[in-house]
Amino acid sequence: MTATRYDRRMYAVMNDRRAAAMYATAGRRRLIVGAHAALTAVGVTALVGTVFGSAPTALAVAVAALFPWVLLTGMLNSSTRGLLELRGRMLDERQLVERDRVRALAHRITLWLLVAAAFGAGAYSVMTDAPLRAEVTPVLVAVLAAHWMMPLWVASLRVQDEPGDGNDEFGDSSGA
Repeated sequence: MTATRYDRRMYAVMNDRRAAAMYATAGRRRLIVGAHAALTAVGVTALVGTVFGSAPTALAVAVAALFPWVLLTGMLNSSTRGLLELRGRMLDERQLVERDRVRALAHRITLWLLVAAAFGAGAYSVMTDAPLRAEVTPVLVAVLAAHWMMPLWVASLRVQDEPGDGNDEFGDSSGA
């Protein structure tokens, strides 16, 4: 199957190296993944608070977190050169194998998050003898968000530094 105009455009966007210095080292990518995970948690918590709670500022918090979250998502996608966003026909065999590995690892991590959520919900129910209707939905939304973002986080953490990108402005090549 041939590449469409959309495929070529997305490939160009995902492989644009103008901002590569922002995520050139493993340490920088770890910081971006951490910030992205934190903003995801803030956004999900705020949205859950908006939908299931009575927090009047929750929606404002969610909206405020959205712009930096989108920027960080773009950096993570660019750091992986679109591994998870590009269609399979735009990836070579090595990238297809890596995408499968990333998805499998992310799946295992979210499986354990689901196990922990189920165990926690069961423990809460036993210890408090209370119905879980109001408590389970926010936990499920949080685990869903983690399941959605985990492949991107795993892929970004697995990216290898490119040759020549290891030196920052201080001459440190440790990647931290």
